[in-house]
Amino acid sequence: MALKSIIFKVELQIADMERHYYHTHTLTIAQHPSETDERMMVRILAFALHAHEALTFGNGLSTDDEPDLWQKDLTGAIECWIDVGLPDEKLVRRACGRSNHVLIYNYGGRGADMWWAQCRAKLERISNLSVFNLPVETTRALAKLAQRNMQLHCTIQDGQIWLANNENTVLVELHRVKDAAH
Repeated sequence: MALKSIIFKVELQIADMERHYYHTHTLTIAQHPSETDERMMVRILAFALHAHEALTFGNGLSTDDEPDLWQKDLTGAIECWIDVGLPDEKLVRRACGRSNHVLIYNYGGRGADMWWAQCRAKLERISNLSVFNLPVETTRALAKLAQRNMQLHCTIQDGQIWLANNENTVLVELHRVKDAAH
């Protein structure tokens, strides 16, 4: 018998002073049986950083041709493609051909560094790709916020990102590895 996804309910309040975006999102997130709390919380963080009325969660782990998050325009064209973790370099290049902007949020310490070292030569030339790295300490702290029913607050101001529940606050360190050309 196959394991079923675990459903998480999230009320996410976002105060993004840099984009002047202030909104509360009610999210239902399916955590794949093989997905860790750490990865799921990075998906929630990515949602908070790029929150928009059209941003939705994709099928993620279970589907290679869909990202973890994406935003489409009214015609169905993909405006933003967001993946979490260490995606295959060929899938990243394919996503860059399908979307206006592709963002990768990788984590895992040494594994993330090795991934970038292997993919750098082929991905560095892609103009619509941005890559960010989250330190292990940050993602482990985010994982500790995970609960089946969450009330989270994300504040983004002066280049700093804070994600908190009613008991704990995590200062999110986010390192830019590669910027998209504008």
